[in-house]
Amino acid sequence: MIELNGLVKRFGSLTAVDGISLHVEKGEVLGFLGPNGAGKSTTMKMATGYLTPSEGSVRVCGHDMASAPLEARAAIGYLPEGAPAYGEMTPHQFLIFNARARGFRGDQRKSAVATAVSRTQLTKVLDQPIQTLSKGFQRRVGLAAAILHNPPVLIMDEPTDGLDPNQKFAVRRLIASMAKEKAIIISTHILEEVDAVCTRAVIIDNGKVVADGTPAQLMARSRYHNAVIVEIGNAHAEDAASVLRTLAGVDRVSEAREAASRRFTLFPTDASELLIENISTLVREKQWDVRGLYAEEVRMDEVFRTLTTSDATAAEGDQA
Repeated sequence: MIELNGLVKRFGSLTAVDGISLHVEKGEVLGFLGPNGAGKSTTMKMATGYLTPSEGSVRVCGHDMASAPLEARAAIGYLPEGAPAYGEMTPHQFLIFNARARGFRGDQRKSAVATAVSRTQLTKVLDQPIQTLSKGFQRRVGLAAAILHNPPVLIMDEPTDGLDPNQKFAVRRLIASMAKEKAIIISTHILEEVDAVCTRAVIIDNGKVVADGTPAQLMARSRYHNAVIVEIGNAHAEDAASVLRTLAGVDRVSEAREAASRRFTLFPTDASELLIENISTLVREKQWDVRGLYAEEVRMDEVFRTLTTSDATAAEGDQA
């Protein structure tokens, strides 16, 4: 439903997007991730027809953005960065304006506006000027405009930006409820959002795709995937250190000293293998003074840092 093929965007000597290709199918919610300046917003603007690519092509529901722009754009609901709107209008006026621009008339227009208002929970601010609303409500007005015509494709730039936790939950639930019938792309800096609503995630850096997979597949790329932490009392710490370093299936061990114990982090040779069962058996056999034993939590932010070049160097420096 969304086909981005070899997209390139240059601004003078700067190449903001450098050969991005993505295909998104019906039923997919694609999380579009990357550090600031990676090219996310520029890519989304090209995908929606707001920017013309320097190279490459965009197709939406079979319509080529260059040769059939009206048909391609009609299939898209777009929430841009900042959710721009006419501040002097009320949400009700703004949505009616959008409905008219989309060709809705009479009862059809009233029904479309009412549905969008209900789904984005705007009823209590419907007649206030948009410029007087909080950032979160302004974002929801933009979201209501994006879904007003029930498009088969939704492209949203930071849809939960500025929302409080309850509002974020409501928007994520709304996205999930629409996902089966649409192809959805959302950019976000909130990594927990990827696991909460996305079926797939793409990370870009310097205008290029550096990772593409399900959230679970990306998490599996973390160096902490299936790592085990065991904390041993000082009386047994030296014995534990020598045994753990030579244990089959352990690639390397890092240590941290506490006042009365030593904490070992064991990284598996094969990240798909579970170490914790073998470690549990070992510590029982050795009868070490175990203060803690658990599988390390997988970290999406660590995967993100590793894959985005601007932060990878800093991360390596921290480890050193």
